[in-house]
Amino acid sequence: MRASWLIPLGLLAAGMVASVAVGAAPMGDDLLKPLSVRMGTQAAAALAKGDANAAIDAWEAALAADPRNVQAYVGIAQGYEKLGLPGKAVKYYREALQLNPQDIGALEGQGKALIARGAMARAQVNLARIKALCKADCSAATRLQAAVTSATASAEAAKPVAPAIAKN
Repeated sequence: MRASWLIPLGLLAAGMVASVAVGAAPMGDDLLKPLSVRMGTQAAAALAKGDANAAIDAWEAALAADPRNVQAYVGIAQGYEKLGLPGKAVKYYREALQLNPQDIGALEGQGKALIARGAMARAQVNLARIKALCKADCSAATRLQAAVTSATASAEAAKPVAPAIAKN
C-alpha cells in the first residue's frame, strides 16, 4: 500500500522531463532540407523577374522537398497575388500561418490579399495581430494600415450619393 504513491510521483517526474524536452533548443531536424532551400532561391529569382507561374512551380517543388518551409507557402501566395488571384493567396498565407502564427510577413500579405477580396474586417484583425507582435516601430503594420485606409477611402468614394430631393 505504501508504494502506491510512487506511481503518480513517477508519472509527474516523467511529465516534467518531457516538458523540459519540448522547450529544448532546436535540433538538426528543425532545419530546412537543402533541396527545399535551393528551390526557394530559384523561386524567389523567378518571382523577382515577374514570372509568377515559374515561381509558384519552384515554391511547390520546395514544399515537396520539405513541407515545413513557411517561406514556400508565402512565396506561392505572393505568386498568386501577382496573377491577380487573391483568394488562392489567402489560402497559402493561411497555410504559412498554421506553421508559424507569428510570421509578420505572412500576416501582412494575407491582410493585403483580404483587402483585395473585400474582407476589410479580417484584414484589420491581421493588422491588430501584427501590432501585438511588433514591440517597436513596425513597417509591416504601417504598410497594412495604409492599405486598409486606402481601401476604406476608395470604398467610401465609390458609394452612390443619394439624390437631393427638390422642393417645389
